[in-house]
Amino acid sequence: MRSKFIFVTGGVISSLGKGLAAASIGALMECRGLKVTFLKFDPYINVDPGTMNPFQHGEVYVTDDGAETDLDLGHYERYTHVTLSKANNCTTGKIYNSVITKERRGDYLGGTVQVIPHITEEIMSNIRNVADGVDIVITEIGGTVGDIESLPFLEAIRQFKLEAGKENVLYIHVTLVPYIPTAGELKTKPTQHSVKELRSIGIQPDIILCRTDRFLPKEVKAKIALFCNVDVDAVITAKDVESIYEVPVVFHKEGLDEKIVDRLNIWTKTPDLSEWEKIIASATLPKKTTTIAIVGKYVDLTESYKSLNEAITHGGMANDSRIELLFVDSETLETDSDVIERLKTANGIIVPGGFGNRGIEGKIRAIRYARENNIPFLGICLGMQLAVIEFARHVAGLEGAHSEEFDPKTPHPVIYWMSTWRDQEDNLQKREGETPMGGTMRLGAYPCNISKPGIAWDAYQTENIHERHRHRYEFNNKYLDVLKEKGLIPSGMSPDGDLVEIVELKNHPWFLGCQFHPEFKSVPRAPHPLFVAFIQASIAGSE
Repeated sequence: MRSKFIFVTGGVISSLGKGLAAASIGALMECRGLKVTFLKFDPYINVDPGTMNPFQHGEVYVTDDGAETDLDLGHYERYTHVTLSKANNCTTGKIYNSVITKERRGDYLGGTVQVIPHITEEIMSNIRNVADGVDIVITEIGGTVGDIESLPFLEAIRQFKLEAGKENVLYIHVTLVPYIPTAGELKTKPTQHSVKELRSIGIQPDIILCRTDRFLPKEVKAKIALFCNVDVDAVITAKDVESIYEVPVVFHKEGLDEKIVDRLNIWTKTPDLSEWEKIIASATLPKKTTTIAIVGKYVDLTESYKSLNEAITHGGMANDSRIELLFVDSETLETDSDVIERLKTANGIIVPGGFGNRGIEGKIRAIRYARENNIPFLGICLGMQLAVIEFARHVAGLEGAHSEEFDPKTPHPVIYWMSTWRDQEDNLQKREGETPMGGTMRLGAYPCNISKPGIAWDAYQTENIHERHRHRYEFNNKYLDVLKEKGLIPSGMSPDGDLVEIVELKNHPWFLGCQFHPEFKSVPRAPHPLFVAFIQASIAGSE
């Protein structure tokens, strides 16, 4: 194998930042001229996170090829130049489904199918499948060491080193070094126990990333190195930072990338972090502050809107503005008689995507407030559909207008269940009642033609775009003429003219809804044009 392999594991607690660590490692390797790719193993039995409540697992990230994946793939794409696919995220459910399918087909020739070697071999096969044409494969193992469901993955990466050769494999362990104020000390015991657990299953970490709120003193690093059997310079401070985009630079200053290439014996060019230094300056030294309200129903868990939050930040960076996010629970807007009090501090309003009817009327009230008070508005996926419903009800006079998703008996289904559509390969697909829930959506990147003049054209400055979708319901073209007559402009359409992808309003400073998810294609070095334009309009409206 030509490729080298880095495996990132985590211990002590979840949410230590393994995904950001893996993404930052990829960024540093790119800065040295290497080509990287990523693989995320998730230990849950769901085949993918597509049907999971965001409160359970955070955001569902969508790739160009329509895979519903873990949110960490968003970090990977934002920090590097890679474009990922369904091959880059694999769950326990996917692994077992593949093995059982092979067993039923007779591929194992009547043998007893077991975790070792069949499940572990399937896991290793997924690692090999993404290795073609890259210098380094960075694989993140979800969960924490000690979780029973993670054991097959850890065993597989242990075996993989035997196959690939020790000079081609590097284990990086992310762990916690907490500071205890009452003792006035940094405590290394959680890290020691975590590494002990990892070593008990046959994996000796080569590098330890210590998540902490301060840089580790030399004596603390020496203690960790001694008890965890690693070099002192392999103990890296993963310090809390003001902006997550500082992480690659912090790691570089700690010598992480140098240790990695030395340990894997890779020749690289001198690292160039100038692009990251510009990104950090944009993120941490803005001249203005702008408040953006996100009106949704998952606001208690901001991980549910991870890509959206980052895309808004990118838009702020492009406009030299720090973004203050105001999360508004849409359910409270249904009973709150004074919507203005909740939203009047916002310079712009976003209604993001979502599923289910909880909080729908609150979102519609927020949209009406934005429309009637000339507040810049961006509706994404469901947010676009609700903007159409609000306009149909209160401007076009279509009483009772709704989406068939929420009211199958609505007299005016301005948003409806499209029974047939063409997929990314232009094949005709049909939605049927018996179709599994996870297979009924328009997923992935689809083309869109933008008309001019208009808000969308001003933002994109091009007629042809490709954006990522994740939805089941569509704009009902039966109502297109009556809504256009009242001032709703379909400024983005599918090439065949059958699907409305973008709508905007006449006589409004900035009001746009898009059926797709632009946040999935925004990166800090190239903020998405819709977010740049939206933030720009929000700033202008507040001045």
